[in-house]
Amino acid sequence: MAKNPFSAKMASVNPFNLSDSEEEADRRPNETVDTQKSPSDGAPGPSPGNPFSPPADTEPRTLLLSSNRTSPSGEGSGSGSGSTAATSAMAATAETRISVDGIAAQLIRDQYILTALEFHTELLEAGRELPRLRDYFSNPGNFERQSGTPPAKDQVLGPGGPMHRAGSISTLDSLDFARYSDDGNRESDERVAVLEFELRKAKETIQALRANLTQAAESEGPSQERKNFKSSPEIQEPIRPLEKRALNFLVNEYLLKNECKLSSITFSDENDDQDFELWDDVGLNTPKPPDLLMLYRNCGAPLPSPQDMVNVSVGVEFADLPGNCTAQEPPKKLDLSHQQQKEVIQELEYQISLLNNEKQSLAEQMKKLQRCVCLSSSTDNNQYLDIRGVSEPETVTHPQSLNTPNSTALVEYRSSGAAEQGDCYLLSFLFLFPWWCCRKLSPAFQQALLSFCRTCSDSRLGAEVSRIADSEESVLLMLGRCLPHIVPNVLLAKREELIPLILCTACLHPEPKERDQLLHILFNLIKRPDDEQRQMILTGCVAFARHVGPTRVEAELLPQCWEQINHKYPERRLLVAESCGALAPYLPKEIRSSLVLSMLQQMLAEDKADMVREAVIKSLGIIMGYIDDSDKYSQGFELMLLSLGDPSERVVGAVHQVFIPAFAAWTTELGTLQSSLIPSLLARIEKLLMQGEHVLDEHKLHMFLSGLQSLIPPLFAVVLQNAPFTSRAKLNGEIPTIEVTRFPRPASPLQDVATIIGSREMLSALLLLYDYQLEHEGTTGWDSLLWVVNQLLPQLIEIVGRINVTSSTCVHEFSRFFWRLCRTFGKIFTNTKVKPQFQEILRLSEENVDTSTGNDILTKATVPIYATGVLTCYNQDEDRKLLVGFLEDVMTTLSLSHAPLDSLKAAFVELGANPVYHELLLTVLWYGVVHTSALVRCTAARMFELLVKGVNETLVAQRVVPALITLSSDPEISVRISTIPAFGTIMETVTQKELLERVKMQLASFLEDPQYQDQHSLHMEIIRTFGRVGPNAEPRFRDEFVLPHLHKLALANNSQAVESKRIDIATQLFEAYSALSCCFISEEVMVNHFLPGLRCLRADMEQLSPEHEVILSSMIKECEIKVENRGMADAQGSMSIASSLVGEDAKTKFLSKMGQLTTSGAMLANVFQRKK
Repeated sequence: MAKNPFSAKMASVNPFNLSDSEEEADRRPNETVDTQKSPSDGAPGPSPGNPFSPPADTEPRTLLLSSNRTSPSGEGSGSGSGSTAATSAMAATAETRISVDGIAAQLIRDQYILTALEFHTELLEAGRELPRLRDYFSNPGNFERQSGTPPAKDQVLGPGGPMHRAGSISTLDSLDFARYSDDGNRESDERVAVLEFELRKAKETIQALRANLTQAAESEGPSQERKNFKSSPEIQEPIRPLEKRALNFLVNEYLLKNECKLSSITFSDENDDQDFELWDDVGLNTPKPPDLLMLYRNCGAPLPSPQDMVNVSVGVEFADLPGNCTAQEPPKKLDLSHQQQKEVIQELEYQISLLNNEKQSLAEQMKKLQRCVCLSSSTDNNQYLDIRGVSEPETVTHPQSLNTPNSTALVEYRSSGAAEQGDCYLLSFLFLFPWWCCRKLSPAFQQALLSFCRTCSDSRLGAEVSRIADSEESVLLMLGRCLPHIVPNVLLAKREELIPLILCTACLHPEPKERDQLLHILFNLIKRPDDEQRQMILTGCVAFARHVGPTRVEAELLPQCWEQINHKYPERRLLVAESCGALAPYLPKEIRSSLVLSMLQQMLAEDKADMVREAVIKSLGIIMGYIDDSDKYSQGFELMLLSLGDPSERVVGAVHQVFIPAFAAWTTELGTLQSSLIPSLLARIEKLLMQGEHVLDEHKLHMFLSGLQSLIPPLFAVVLQNAPFTSRAKLNGEIPTIEVTRFPRPASPLQDVATIIGSREMLSALLLLYDYQLEHEGTTGWDSLLWVVNQLLPQLIEIVGRINVTSSTCVHEFSRFFWRLCRTFGKIFTNTKVKPQFQEILRLSEENVDTSTGNDILTKATVPIYATGVLTCYNQDEDRKLLVGFLEDVMTTLSLSHAPLDSLKAAFVELGANPVYHELLLTVLWYGVVHTSALVRCTAARMFELLVKGVNETLVAQRVVPALITLSSDPEISVRISTIPAFGTIMETVTQKELLERVKMQLASFLEDPQYQDQHSLHMEIIRTFGRVGPNAEPRFRDEFVLPHLHKLALANNSQAVESKRIDIATQLFEAYSALSCCFISEEVMVNHFLPGLRCLRADMEQLSPEHEVILSSMIKECEIKVENRGMADAQGSMSIASSLVGEDAKTKFLSKMGQLTTSGAMLANVFQRKK
């Protein structure tokens, strides 16, 4: 028989006589143990029996014990007697089997590390892993050297002493014998050996984890469904996750191989949870199948079994392949199949026997459970043991009815008072496993036995874990205690996930103090919550309010808002502002109109963050939608005025979108929209106009007028809802849809008339009746509309006549207001109610422009507002004709009356801002170009100056320039002079060269034609135009045309005999030169034209205006300095250019000479020698 190699090693050193360790000594306190060690080197003989012959796991775990502790060598005092005793004892018990764990413990205890390691390796190869050895060799701390000095020969190696590591754990055929020499310490080699072992352990762990992961992926899906699919082959089994991932990988691989990269990218995006570059992502330990093409070609042939294929990356050993095949003896297919079938049959029979044994065991346990249930139910009044975690002692009513000894002991244990809060686990353990009851164990022994369970109830968390909740109330109490400890340990970005838990607990918790703490946590959950997080918190607050009612919302939620009203972070204040609006419908009405309104008013007045004030305005709008205290109307009106004056556009936008519509809805219910709200705004506008006769506060005017404009939709809704036909409006039958352009676009849904009325269908029905009533039946008995016609419109027209016509801002604001008013109330209302009132005032006659009698309405802002706000509401042919006729009549009337043209200019500026009206305005001006009166033609020429800036160059070339050239050849010199500003504006704005040349030729004719030499007014107009357009005109036009002609005019003015004309020209020249001095002027033009012109002008000012002469002298000095500096800079620049040219020439010559040297280094050295 072959000798066991491990037994051979054990022949020299037998560790089994060292059995009484410290642990065994503790377990056997009555035994006397001699703890002295002997340092001798002898050893007893081997044990007669082989301890590895039977499976160790099935044998009783006993170990031969010796009464004497000896060293591994076995020598020293008393060693002979000890060895003899051990030998005799082992001989006497030759049939006794020694446990594997005992052998391992003895080897480790006596520091036979290499032997223990090989023992561990053989156990692993046999498929039986020992936990003690696994834990020992997987802990690197067991192999750390305590001292760098090797131990002496006579030093005893104990568990805590220094130790040499094993040289290697490699197999014999992989050993490198060159590493093992006798020259010194093998510390580095031992370190490598240990690392090799650790590496192999890590690989085994990785392989085991891969196998577990693959098994988990393959086992996804209900097992019952798989059975159903297997039993019904006609039904296809759903794809499993592992199969899906494998097919996805193969499809993506096929797409890439066949140049379908875009499809592959799209496929990868649609399966973004999978890594298509790594097969291991499909499933670890899963062999990769052939590609799709190979699968298609072999679809009719049987594919190789997955067990026959090995994934290289997995690292499967050859011996692990099925069939126990070897390379020397290839198995035969039929024999292997037959053998496998036998193995399967044997395995199934073995499993059947195991299941039968388990069945019998379960049947016995059921019988025991039934007996215990009968025992517990036999007590009086069906009393039972309470195991729910009550800390105080409890007694069972009639313990004498429990007949079994163990149940009596259990009751005695429970009623003795010894069981505290943490002992509930022990009792529950006894109750849940009633087969304990059949054992005759004392309660003290049971408690001592169960004390070895690693439970902990001393800490807060341990107490919570051991106290399992058994009702809804106890769950809530547990959540209330645990949530304050959970929240701080959750990431800020994920804390909103706790909101449902916090809210449910706060809603149902019985303790007010705990509820307050939870709501405080809710509002302080996130340091600076973003929009989405605030939305989640607000949603939770609303759900809380719906659940608990107004009283608890007032008592619990509002204090949290009040505490953070002045928080340093604006996001937290924003949360407070939004919460007030979200909770408004769920608050008591007294609190809503007092405390909450005051909180929001304070935040509106004091908060510096725009987004917080914007949220405050929106919440105030919600409050106005639910408030029912009429005494708060004045406070709401003041809040509206305060918010309209806010400097932030965001806040003002929120006022128009939310607050004003909600406030108007409330005033409609109160009946004060027409009687109080709108008249109050009109009174403030009138007061503002009276105070600002000289300097008008346009910002306040815009504020009041925009608020009035936002009230137009609610006003129209009131007119419809209080009409005589309102009761006749029905939704039966076919109702036409409302045109998209019927109403102006609302700023928000709250300003939509359909939203105010209730629905678009109802609004459509009311509009049909409204138009019919206006067209056929009139306004009799229609008080709400009569107020608009008889009070609102006259007051507005009067206010319009009082504003300054030169203020384009005021004209624009009132034009927009009338436009929205007319579009909202409709075309019939505009034609029958609005236009007649304007036309009655704007009677086109010379009497209406007589400023001496105070009847100058055509020069007021009424003209542009009527033209742009009323006549442009509708864009049909008759409306356009009416607008053209009105503008032509106004132009004619003002021209013939020699009245100021400010009202006509304001109308042209307002209409010219919209390209739709450019053709219309050109038509009006052409009417003036061909008019018989020179005054009208002059007016038309001046109007072209206003129109050129907004008209595209095509219209300028086709319509404007021809008209101006026509006027420039007019018989009347005044008409020709009136075209000069328009020509200058063209030079300033147009870029077409041909167009500019035509204008330049026309201006040159004005300056060079002898007939205009004595035209003082023409010269004045040209100088004024040059000063206005020169800085913005093309530089070439300025240098070649403007400055030379200004020089000529200044020179000619020196010889002007009429002093008044001379000073007029000089003053205009001074303004022009002042404007042009800021432009960049070339040195040539500066020297030839600009400076000479300034000197000529200074000569005039010395005689006419000495104060201007001082300014001109300084301007001349500055220009001369600029010229000198430019000359010096040019000289320096020319010198630097010359030097650079010289340097470049020398460099070229040097390189050319270097290029000629092709022979030796001596010739290269001669280049740098100085010539003698």
